[in-house]
Amino acid sequence: MLLHSKIEGTRLVLASKSPRRQQLMKDLGLEFELREFDVEEHFPEKLQREAIPLYLSKLKAEEAKKTLAPDELVITADTIVWLGNQVLNKPADLAEAKWMLNRLSGRMHEVITGVSLTSQKKNISFYTVTEVWFKSLSEEEIDYYTEKYLPIDKAGAYGVQEWIGYIGVERINGSYFNVMGLPVKEVYEELLSF
Repeated sequence: MLLHSKIEGTRLVLASKSPRRQQLMKDLGLEFELREFDVEEHFPEKLQREAIPLYLSKLKAEEAKKTLAPDELVITADTIVWLGNQVLNKPADLAEAKWMLNRLSGRMHEVITGVSLTSQKKNISFYTVTEVWFKSLSEEEIDYYTEKYLPIDKAGAYGVQEWIGYIGVERINGSYFNVMGLPVKEVYEELLSF
């Protein structure tokens, strides 16, 4: 069954400020309403790896649920970069962005997105992990990218769909779209079974 038929009569809401998530949802051919909620993206320090984006997507879902109509279903998501045993969130400034890219240079990291699908009656949450390998980046490449593309709004200080992804990513194991911020195939499948 095509998702478009399955969700007929349900109004989809995407609770995200991310232009990349918005574009990916549009590219799925689904009609949705965009709503933004101000949620402090803080999480307990004890949380590790996938528990972090799952916690944050659920936090956003709880806030969004307060305004949901009976026929609405909201999609919330959060993406982190996990390197070793450390989370790399959105950098505070260009200096931190450069520090993060230096850490990612020549190494494999995981991009983990937690997603929650929520209606007034039901909630499911899931996560997707993608492994990304970066080549060794030169200082000039890092400086060029951070100054020209200003990756302050991106987990791990990079967008795979931007210049740094073109020249720096050696290989990806898993969903490319997850690295952009939304595991589209998994979202589609979970909506089909919601």
